[in-house]
Parts: sequence; structure tokens; C-alpha cells
Amino acid sequence: MSRIAKAPVIIPSGVDIKLEGNNVTVKGSNGQLSYDINSAVSLGITDNVIQVQWDKDDKKATAQAGTARAIVSNMVIGVSAGFEKKLTLIGVGYRAQAKGNILNLALGFSHPVDFEVPAGVFVETPSQTEILIKGSDKQLVGEVAAKIRAYRPPEPYKGKGVRYADEHVARKEAKKK
Repeated sequence: MSRIAKAPVIIPSGVDIKLEGNNVTVKGSNGQLSYDINSAVSLGITDNVIQVQWDKDDKKATAQAGTARAIVSNMVIGVSAGFEKKLTLIGVGYRAQAKGNILNLALGFSHPVDFEVPAGVFVETPSQTEILIKGSDKQLVGEVAAKIRAYRPPEPYKGKGVRYADEHVARKEAKKK
């Protein structure tokens, strides 16, 4: 039995949800998101609460119910409050600068790295060593953060690289003589 799927999703004020077959569309102050849920799962909306219904005897339907509930919950949170990830650059000469939908990165390579930010995601650089990624789609915000981090992941000896703000990098001891 899925514990996640049993929990209801509460719809805050200012968020509008439409169900058309298996397609769920959520509108809010931060934009609009749409998703096709699995056919083994159905959603029921009553009094600003979304409940997930599924065949409790089918294991695959139970797994899809938890997934559908989590995705719909993230969509509701995304269009109302939004999501953000913070990256920090650690290393001598490592810098970031946002210009429109292009993020310029100096990460110790012989060339600057220009990252094109996809639509629906906004990137800010409060300082030269901080990158703030905001958006309404949790999956897209996380994907953009992971792609930026992948240019220069943190290395274990000096700790240089791009890391999440809350990430702990296990440091290793240097080679001994």
C-alpha cells in the first residue's frame, strides 16, 4: 500500500486545476504546468483537495499512484510558490554571470562556458560565486542545476568545483611520501 498516494493534495487559493482524461493542467501565479498521468490512476477533486484513486490489488497501479500524487503535488507547489536551487562556485577564478537567458561561467577551462537557460527557468547571480536557479517545474529546475554542476563537479582533494549550497563534499588526504 502506498503511503504517499493516500495523502491528499490541498489546492491553495489562486491555483486552478483542470482534468481532461489523463491530462492534468495546473495554473497559478507562477505559470502553467501540464502532465499526462498513467492510465492505471485517476484523480478526484472535491473541495480544494485532490485524492488519488487506483486499483489496490494491482502492484503497478499502486506504484503509479504514489508517483502521480507526488508529481501533482509538485505541480501545485510549483505554480503557487515555485522551486529554487542554489549553486556555489569554489575555486580561484571561478565566476558566473547571468545575461538574459545565457549564463556565462568561468570554471578554469581555457575557454568560457556559455550555458543557455531553457524557457520556464530563471537564473540569477547574486554574487560572482553564487547561482540561483528558480522556476515552477521542479524537474526542470533540478535538471538545469545538475547540468551546470556537471561542467565542473566538486573534486575531493581541494574541494574546487560547482556544488549545491547544501552539499557536503567528502575531502581526501593528499598523497604522502
